[in-house]
Amino acid sequence: MISGVGIDLVHIPRFERIARKWEARFLDRLFTEQEKKECLRRANPYPSLAARFAAKEAFFKASSRLSVLPWKEIEVVSRKSGQPFLLLHGSARTLHQNNRIHLSLSHDGDHAAAQVVIEHYEAPVKP
Repeated sequence: MISGVGIDLVHIPRFERIARKWEARFLDRLFTEQEKKECLRRANPYPSLAARFAAKEAFFKASSRLSVLPWKEIEVVSRKSGQPFLLLHGSARTLHQNNRIHLSLSHDGDHAAAQVVIEHYEAPVKP
């Protein structure tokens, strides 16, 4: 059963201006070391960082936990195939242990977007 849907759209130039203004303080507050490492190795890291930011915002909206969970407890990682997924840590993991979380990311031109669908499930009870 779907228990939440969230979507977010980020204007990449605005995100870049803020990131450049606040530098490491901004990135360190929002992203895990692995997220920063993956994005900052790119020639232009801002579309990927903005998409990850959008993913976290979409997750907060879908989970109805706006501003309650720490940003770095929600981590965007990629499978070997390149497909992104959310890896939850700490209290986010505990709160969503009975949920499947689906993530879609996109960026084109000046915009990055993310959609999160949270699907609640109960493990089958064995007789």
